[in-house]
Amino acid sequence: MIWGISLILLSILAVPSLLLSKKPNAKELLEKIEPYQGWIGLVFCFWGVWGIISAILNLGWLTTYPIWWVTLLAGNIISAVLGFMLGFGLINKFFLSKNEAAKEKANELRAKLAPKQGKLGFFGLIVGGWMIVASFLFFT
Repeated sequence: MIWGISLILLSILAVPSLLLSKKPNAKELLEKIEPYQGWIGLVFCFWGVWGIISAILNLGWLTTYPIWWVTLLAGNIISAVLGFMLGFGLINKFFLSKNEAAKEKANELRAKLAPKQGKLGFFGLIVGGWMIVASFLFFT
């Protein structure tokens, strides 16, 4: 369930226009969180990558809990990509600053993903909600 809640929160950060259209006074809250957005993205990027690795290591779940395994993998992919998008500045600064070729590839990847951030954030809301529901369906 914590995976779903965290994915919903990350998706809300990734798609602030969606939140602002529903609640106009949310702009103040988003401005307070903005200085920490890079760190939040960095943590979620690594958490998503770790979740992808965990899903691959637990490939046996595919025979017993196939829907949950696919949900977990999809949620972690979205988390890793949105985390990368939000934490790109820090990732660039800490991990890619010494390697120009890696920096250039990361910039190309970000340029490809940037137009899809809104759709991915919206999909993250749906998958996060499904993760919460699925955790109650499969593990209670």
